[in-house]
Amino acid sequence: RALFAEYAAELADPEQRKLYEEEVAALERERGVEVRFVHPEAGYVLRTSQAGSRRCYLNICSNPQVGAPQAHPEPGGHRWALPYSLAPGREELGRGGRRRLVYDVVFHPAALRLASRSARFRRLLSDTALEAVERHCAVQLDRANATVLRGTKYK
Repeated sequence: RALFAEYAAELADPEQRKLYEEEVAALERERGVEVRFVHPEAGYVLRTSQAGSRRCYLNICSNPQVGAPQAHPEPGGHRWALPYSLAPGREELGRGGRRRLVYDVVFHPAALRLASRSARFRRLLSDTALEAVERHCAVQLDRANATVLRGTKYK
C-alpha cells in the first residue's frame, strides 16, 4: 500500500507529470513522431445513458491545440467543420458504488465560446460529441434523453 500511495502521489505531482511528458515526447521524437499532450479545460457536461441502462457522462472540454471551428457558406446556411479530440472512455464510481462511464470530447475554445452564445450551436456541439463517442468507441448512446448538467463543468 505504501508503494502504491507513493506512486499515486508521484503521478499527482505537476513537476513529475511535466517530466514524464517531456520524456515521452523525447522517446517518440526519436521514432519520428511528434507528440503533443492535450490537457482539457472544463466546459460543460452531458448526461445520457449507454445501451439504455448504464449512466454515461460526456465532458465537453476545450484546448487551443485542437483545430478551430470553421463555417463554410452553403445555400440556406452554413456547414460547420468542428475538429475534436476524443479520449478513451473511463469508468468511475458514482454515488452508491454504481459504475458510470465518462468520455472527454475536446474542441477548440472558440467552439465553446460560440456554444455559450447560441443554443443552436450548443446543440450542434453536443450532437457532434455524441456522434464522435458512438462512432469511435462503438457504443450506443441515448440521444433523446441527453441533457446538459447545470452548474457542472467537468466530471
